[in-house]
Amino acid sequence: MTRFAFPDFKLTRRYVAAATFTAIAASTSICFAAENINIYSHRQQVLIQPFLDAFTAKTGIETNVVYSSKGLAQRLKAEGPASPADVILTVDIARLSEYADLDLLASVDSSILRANIPSRLRSEDNRWFGFSERARILVTSKTRVAEGAVVDLEDLAKPEWKGRVCSRAGSHDYNRALVASMIAAHGEAATETWARGVVNNLARKPQGNDRSQAKAIFQGLCDVAIMNSYYYGNMKFGDKADQKEWAQAIRLVFTNQSNRGNHMNISGGGVAKHAKNKAAAIAFLEFLTEEKAQHLYGEINFEYPVNPAVSVNGELASWGRFKPDSLPIERLAALAPKAQMIIDRVGW
Repeated sequence: MTRFAFPDFKLTRRYVAAATFTAIAASTSICFAAENINIYSHRQQVLIQPFLDAFTAKTGIETNVVYSSKGLAQRLKAEGPASPADVILTVDIARLSEYADLDLLASVDSSILRANIPSRLRSEDNRWFGFSERARILVTSKTRVAEGAVVDLEDLAKPEWKGRVCSRAGSHDYNRALVASMIAAHGEAATETWARGVVNNLARKPQGNDRSQAKAIFQGLCDVAIMNSYYYGNMKFGDKADQKEWAQAIRLVFTNQSNRGNHMNISGGGVAKHAKNKAAAIAFLEFLTEEKAQHLYGEINFEYPVNPAVSVNGELASWGRFKPDSLPIERLAALAPKAQMIIDRVGW
């Protein structure tokens, strides 16, 4: 009997289209084995394959992955106790909170996870865990903005930036979390005033993704933008010549270094509530917090380690040291609804 009675499904790491996986699983008897874990991932294959290879090399545990950028939480809920998923991998506190709110994650008792992940980067009930930190920063034109001209997120609302700011939609998870961090720092009323000032300073209607903001600076459409720092690494070392030019045109600004620190988010995951291979699933989560995997997050994804014992090196180190905001990530999820209301009211 094979672990998965799927046609031509070998015991190797293989990505299965989510729709195909569900259609087969619905009509097939599935048998599970402890040396095999099944992962539902929002993260793309190219970003997590090196982690899977390293985990299997260390433990002998094979991994099967279903990848989809959307809909996996709803799929997992619909599957219920029959779900084949052992592990959930995703990005951003908003997506992690969705799984937690739908009661799709199991509480995990692991001294390794508690030791390797600071409490601010995991849920209080140990249902989800951060595996890497992501810095949401400002980027400025190297030629049109003097170094040090903008230092805090609060600066984006100042009159001197009128018509010079670019941003993706405020309702995107990344910006909603950023606005939530502002509420935590200043309260709702002050944050709404700030957000309205940012909208008034926009050079164009919010649009595109983070890379689009770097492109807009390169094209001279704006001078300062909000972006996750790893996009800079992706553009700088990617295979697209135009994006390399966009990266060369911008300067990275880690904000709020004289006060609360730069706003941070996470990539993370947890063990599925109905995991059949829970021990192996926990072993995988623990592996992601160990030194080898933590360095991979920096080398491949240009994200920062959560494990305080792991040093930042390579390309990330060349961007400079910075102070991160110590706000518990769970607080961002709690404030997200209020952040969205502010975003809606100011028309971001």
